[in-house]
Amino acid sequence: MSDRRPAGRVVAELGRPETPEETAARKAESSRLHRQRQTVNNLVYSLIATLGIVLVIVLMVPRNNPGTVGKTVDWKTVAAQGTGTEPEPLVAPDLPRGWTANAAELRTGASSGIDDWHIGFITPDKQYVGLDQGFKADDTWVVTELDTIRATGSKKIDGVDWVVYDNRSGLSNNDNITYGLVASDGSSTIVLAGTAAPKDFVTVARALSSQISTPRPDGSTN
Repeated sequence: MSDRRPAGRVVAELGRPETPEETAARKAESSRLHRQRQTVNNLVYSLIATLGIVLVIVLMVPRNNPGTVGKTVDWKTVAAQGTGTEPEPLVAPDLPRGWTANAAELRTGASSGIDDWHIGFITPDKQYVGLDQGFKADDTWVVTELDTIRATGSKKIDGVDWVVYDNRSGLSNNDNITYGLVASDGSSTIVLAGTAAPKDFVTVARALSSQISTPRPDGSTN
């Protein structure tokens, strides 16, 4: 009995063996689809690898906490060098051992028109207290320095009246300012703001008390 099965692959839809041309076309299409799947898979793997690298970099880079940025600066020396350029001396508190500063600069020619003596203090437990002394500052400057945080009270520290800005309960959505103090000194305004504990702000305020003119009942200063 002879074998009469047709040669080649039988195409079900046609009920006959596929022609050489159809075989070549089928294989070419199969190769194309395979390459396409490989390309998509490679793109997916590359994307996963890239995201993994980005995640590692994000985890390794420090957050933008003012207390971790910058090098140690001798704020007293910088203050001495800048004194005489403004209508009042640049304040330079004498702080306990363990306190450092990562910035100390006199900012002039700002768009607000307010010259600003700035010191970025780092507490012994690595929290931040920024000191800004604005010369002939207005209320807008104070609001900007405190990022629109509202006053929550007042306190007298070593004879100096300070306005308190307590943002620890999240009254303002600002992670860089959780507490602040503001005092007037002649024609300048002093703003303390940052992430440190209130006791650290009191430490700075007390260190400034001898450098701040305390108003008398008759309106004059000491």
